[in-house]
Amino acid sequence: MRGNPDHNAVPVELTAVIVAVTAEEPRVLTIQDADQNFEALPTGPFESDHRTLQIGLRSWVERQTHHPLGYIEQLYTFADRDRTRDGAGERLVSISYLGLTRERHATGSGDPRWRSWYRFFPWEDWRSGPPVLVGRTIAPRLRAWAKGVDDGATRRERKNRIDIAFGLSGRPWNEELTLQRYELLYEAGLVPEAKRRGLVVDPVPGAPMMHDHRRILATGIARLRAKIKYRPVVFELMPERFTLLALQRTVEALAGQRLHKQNFRRLIDQQGLVEDTGEVAMQTGGRPAKLVRFRREVLLERAVAGTKLPLSRPA
Repeated sequence: MRGNPDHNAVPVELTAVIVAVTAEEPRVLTIQDADQNFEALPTGPFESDHRTLQIGLRSWVERQTHHPLGYIEQLYTFADRDRTRDGAGERLVSISYLGLTRERHATGSGDPRWRSWYRFFPWEDWRSGPPVLVGRTIAPRLRAWAKGVDDGATRRERKNRIDIAFGLSGRPWNEELTLQRYELLYEAGLVPEAKRRGLVVDPVPGAPMMHDHRRILATGIARLRAKIKYRPVVFELMPERFTLLALQRTVEALAGQRLHKQNFRRLIDQQGLVEDTGEVAMQTGGRPAKLVRFRREVLLERAVAGTKLPLSRPA
């Protein structure tokens, strides 16, 4: 699109948030940017010879990482006026996609590798309870930022946003507010990416990413955390046969929270999402566990009503 004679033409790229769950960790496929300074999400140009955007996305992701994609859905279009190529002053539009797959070794240009998404968002993992990082570092700095304005209404508005986003002052933790939490940290100058907007930065732990890719990743995490509650997309991340415990641990990895075992299994049974294979898995230190498989026909049975897989928090 750079050769377009229309000087108002805006370059378009496709960006992929490709997720797998391995060893109870939610992992995202990343590459190194050209300068080897930051990790990035796989990104490629929109090429007009592809019949659809999804075909184009599959084509260059598989070419760039040698990793086939399974489930794909469009995520969001990022086109803020300040979204430019570094140093080029050229506005850039990114159409992002969320892809679910099973991890395998990735090779290709850009040194593709799988990373835990908690590497980039350590405050999002509540499986062992509230992270110390939130109470000791993030909350005090955000509250100082909220108090650092003269206008009382702005102070109250900031405090309310902080409490809701991070589950403070008696508010419940909402795992779906991943993007809102990142945006607050950005506004407060607590992530390195804020330096690009000329803000004074004192970053909290969490690996930065190229351009606005951490914001795109936060959007993908929030979408997936919401979606596993009403569509059975989690099974795209599972092998053909699995135990119910492995399924629960996968959901917990994505949600960043532990679930009540009996309630979770009751929900799975009520929804008729799995069926027994008649086989068992020998588990170290425990008795054999039944192997089940996802009932693919449930997608047709529930095409209209939807298939709930709600998060059941510990009692």
